[in-house]
This record gives sequence, structure tokens and C-alpha cells, in this order.
Amino acid sequence: MIRVLVASKIHEKGIEILRSSGIEVSRVEEPPEDELIKAIKGVHGLIVRSKPIVTKRVINAADSLLVIGRAGVGVDNIDVEAAKTRGIEVLTSPEATTQSVAELTIGLILAVARKIAFCDRRIRAGEWPKKYAMGVELSGKVLGIIGAGRIGSAVARIAKFGFNMEIVYYSRSRHIEFEEEFGAKYLPLEELLRRADVVSIHVPLTEETMHLINEEKLRLMKKNAILINTSRGAIVDTNALVKALREGWIAGAGLDVFEQEPLPSNHPLLQLDNVVLTSHIGASTEEAQERAGVDIAKKIVEFFRAKGYIK
Repeated sequence: MIRVLVASKIHEKGIEILRSSGIEVSRVEEPPEDELIKAIKGVHGLIVRSKPIVTKRVINAADSLLVIGRAGVGVDNIDVEAAKTRGIEVLTSPEATTQSVAELTIGLILAVARKIAFCDRRIRAGEWPKKYAMGVELSGKVLGIIGAGRIGSAVARIAKFGFNMEIVYYSRSRHIEFEEEFGAKYLPLEELLRRADVVSIHVPLTEETMHLINEEKLRLMKKNAILINTSRGAIVDTNALVKALREGWIAGAGLDVFEQEPLPSNHPLLQLDNVVLTSHIGASTEEAQERAGVDIAKKIVEFFRAKGYIK
């Protein structure tokens, strides 16, 4: 009997797909490392979301593990090299959350540009902040997209055809289809930062992208520019961003991800009115979570079927 441990909450349709394929499913929600090490014994497949962290210790403790499935995009919570060394395959379901993350990105842009969260806070505090809430339109503005993959493309589509924004982008290589679909122009990163009214980050966290947006890069941006990050927190140097927001190097930021999560209660970002914060909810829609659970369950089933372990 093939056993799969589901160590994060996934949609029940995904669980049903596993069980209907003859797989025995055990469940534990986001266990700490020591608990996961115990639970991984005798397990052939493991499914996680952004938590728990699948460390080298966890992988080395596994005595039967053949595959790890990440219900969503990004594998920075999985020691992929340790898995590779043990011959364990790592699967993801990146397509499942694309639209949800893209829509949140646009929501953050609007929230910063039109001071929506600022007004909400002030009104709840008994104020009427109309004279402090002058915003800007998105129409005709330049959106700089860092990373022209699935999510970057979905954001560009909404911005271009919904708000008439001009699209420029930076990535490791040019994407001709992206350029043709959105009339987008490829720019070196430094030039994109100088030109864009809104900069939106859509790249994975790697050694190369760690603190990609640092003090030097932030100083290149326009004083009326907005920075949006719905990718991974450590792509932006938080200390440099706090300084930029305090001193007015840029107008504002919208952040769904942080270098430290949850954000500490005394974090300086919480004291700033020109930043909008959400709690890593890019993929937190009913539709995205159903797709992610179903997609990763199907991929796990296909993996074991291809190996001949199930029919």
C-alpha cells in the first residue's frame, strides 16, 4: 500500500483523488520539524504548502520517501538539493495560484495608489482624511514587471487591458511572446527601475534574487513610484525599503510577503502610512486552493502510476 502524508491543509477534492486511486492518506497540519521527522517514517509521498519546512533532517529521516509535492508555486521551504541527493522527486502545481496572486497584485497597486488602506485606518480612528488622500490614476502609467512568467504575464494582462498601463519588463532572458501580447519593452533592471511608475516583483527566491531590490536599486526609482512584492519577502532588503519609505525615495509599497513571517508586532513597517501589508495571502482564495490541491494530488497519482506502484 502506497502511503502519502499530507502535512498541510489541502482541498478535500485532492484528498479524495488520492484515496480513490488506492493511496493511503495520513494527515497532520504544519507539524514542527521533530514531529514531521517522526511522521515521515514509512511514507512514500509527502504533500506540503508553504509550510512546514522540509529540511535536510526531515529528508534524511525518511526511509521510504519517493516524492514531495508542493501544493502551489515555489519550493524555498523544501531542501531540493537534499531531496535530489536521495533520489526524491519534487513536484509543484504553479499554475493553480496564478490568477489569485495576479489579482492580489493589482489590488495592492490600487490600495497604495488610491490610499485605500490609509483612509480606512484613519476613518476607523474617527478622522476624515480626504485632504491627505490625494492619489494617482493607473491609466497611462508605466508598470515595470520583474519576471515575465505565469504571474507576471497575468498581472500584465490585467494592467494593460484593464487599466491601459504601459508594460516594461526585466527577466533573465527576453520573452518575445510576452512582448508581442502586451506591447511590452524589455529593459535592463536598472533602467526599468528608473522608468517605471509601479514596479511589481514576480521572480522566485534564489541566491541570485536574494535582496535583488536593495538600497542601491531603491535609490534608482522615481520619488512617486510604488513597489509591489507578492513573490518572496527576501527578494527585497527590508531595512533598505523601510529607509526608502521613511525618507521618501519612493511614494509607497504594497507587500504580501516578508523576510520574517509572521511580521513582528514591533516591526517598523507597521508604523508607516505609505505601505499596505497583507499576510501572505496571494494564493488564499477558494478557487486557487481547490486547484492547487487537485493539481498536486493528480501529479502524485500520476507519479506512482508511472512507477507501477498503483493502477
